[in-house]
Amino acid sequence: MKELNNLKQISNNIRKDIIKMVSEARSGHPAGALGMADIFTVLYFNIMNYDPKKPFWEDRDRLILSNGHICAVRYAAMARAGFFPIKEMLTFRKFNSRLQGHPSLKDLPGVDASSGSLGQGLSIAVGMALAAKLDKKDYKIYCVISDGELDEGSTWEAINAANKWKLDNLIMIIDRNNIQISGKTENVWPLEPLKKKLEAFNWEAIKIDGNNIESIIAGFERIKHFTNKPKVIIANTIPGKGVSFMENDSSWHGKVPSHAETQIALKELEND
Repeated sequence: MKELNNLKQISNNIRKDIIKMVSEARSGHPAGALGMADIFTVLYFNIMNYDPKKPFWEDRDRLILSNGHICAVRYAAMARAGFFPIKEMLTFRKFNSRLQGHPSLKDLPGVDASSGSLGQGLSIAVGMALAAKLDKKDYKIYCVISDGELDEGSTWEAINAANKWKLDNLIMIIDRNNIQISGKTENVWPLEPLKKKLEAFNWEAIKIDGNNIESIIAGFERIKHFTNKPKVIIANTIPGKGVSFMENDSSWHGKVPSHAETQIALKELEND
């Protein structure tokens, strides 16, 4: 129970970090980042194998954030995990900062791929997973993508490529928040029945509550036993999770809270 409470506290801290970062920068994408705080907490503090002091360690697990615009959540998790000083988060999106508006492999050790050109991240992850197989390495490749990226044919080509090579060292996590910049996903480009579509491409697919840490841990535990197939976790999340006036509101995709709204958001999270 203590470990679970610790993870919940870390997730809450990450949400507060996100609000502070986008508020300080006066720029960023808070809704998606807040919605994925629990997933990134579990990845960095329960699941992935890495060493923040050796970010280029050859046998580390890799994490590709395809929807790079929500990178505030990744930066917050990385800072809390010891990759760089917590105070550096306040340089987010500023000139000469390592914490750019989309993750940069060249600028920040611990980032495994520059990303943010939507629909490309899974292809990168497939290449890494295939390389690991060819090199007979045991590390895992985790790829976080948005549900909106499933509108793009390149994503489905990567899905089929992973099936061809039976990349069971690849775990895709879909941020299924049902919202993209132009509205509800099912109105923009219908995805359902999503789980059945992924299974038709010969992926092992499960659904979880992506804002419940117990559910997330159980999902990763369950899926690790699947072999000979790539794996996907469809994580149902709430965009803006933890901040009442942001939750399920697509207008907060790339909008920054005012100074007054920032204080309200931080107070809500402090009381959570």
